Amino acid sequence: MTKGRLEAFTDGVLAIIITIMVLELKVPHGGEFEDLKPLLPVFLSYILSFIYLAIYWNNHHHMMQTVKHVTGGILWANMHLLFWLSLIPFVTGWMGENHFTAASAFLYGIILLGAAIAYFILQFLIIKSHGKDSILAKALGRDIKGKVSPVLYVLGIITSFINVGISGAIYILVAIIWLIPDRRIEKALKNQ
Repeated sequence: MTKGRLEAFTDGVLAIIITIMVLELKVPHGGEFEDLKPLLPVFLSYILSFIYLAIYWNNHHHMMQTVKHVTGGILWANMHLLFWLSLIPFVTGWMGENHFTAASAFLYGIILLGAAIAYFILQFLIIKSHGKDSILAKALGRDIKGKVSPVLYVLGIITSFINVGISGAIYILVAIIWLIPDRRIEKALKNQ
């Protein structure tokens, strides 16, 4: 099976997820800058979630460049990832509308952790299908970022009921870690 349909479907789903998120941003009733102030938490949660979706799209795109063929397991693992990502608009809206409550930050972390685990499973199945000497396996190496992120999500989930600010800072930290360009796959593809 070729990877083209999987990539096209994933791109379409992510485009819809982003569209749903932006439609949740409600226009204020007033025409002054002051009228935007109550929307700040909603907008901040949107920015963070948009960044996460962009990170997943970019990394998924790079990963798929290493894929030669797709198995049924890879298709299902990709759907599993899309399931978790499709929940981001809900938790984004809930967190923003309720000004970052402990419960909303907790659930946001659960969704991020679920997506990270799903992405790991997808990588694992691609490597299993393509072999330990595959481009992806070589590119990932020890995959420090991939291993540290779920640990930080768990820490963010735990701290959400202790201090929501710390929990949010942890989620932002993980996004920053992944925003730093990761050239491992590009280098591995160039060396082939």
